[in-house]
Amino acid sequence: MIELTEAPIDAEQIRLAVSSPQCGAIVLFLGTTRQFTDAKETLTLTYTAYAPMAQSQMEKLAAQAQARWPVEKCAIVHRLGEVPIGEASVAVAVSSPHRRDAFEAASWLMDRLKELVPVWKKEHWAQGGTDWVHPGLFPSQDDNGVQ
Repeated sequence: MIELTEAPIDAEQIRLAVSSPQCGAIVLFLGTTRQFTDAKETLTLTYTAYAPMAQSQMEKLAAQAQARWPVEKCAIVHRLGEVPIGEASVAVAVSSPHRRDAFEAASWLMDRLKELVPVWKKEHWAQGGTDWVHPGLFPSQDDNGVQ
């Protein structure tokens, strides 16, 4: 299960997708929209992506994780469009025979996803204004290109 979606992320569906009787561990990480970033209040987030490349990169990352750790199954789901406060924008799940490998693989996947996958986040602030963010590609800038 590697996908981009505009629908809300269903954590139970993702858990079931990576479930395996050979595995004693499932790690499911959900990244959610928080109300405050530093001292700034967030109204909502909007995600956009270069979808063909993002899908391809997520598939490559899943394959790399499975080659690096004894991961039985892997899921990466990233939401696009508007994501309100409290809702999940990204899910990474892995199953493995043992918890340490599952935790390490899930953490590595999330870090690489943020670094390499062409998905951009636009933060809409309660006090007005917006910022585009992609931690791996460029620093945060407002709509006028000011850092």
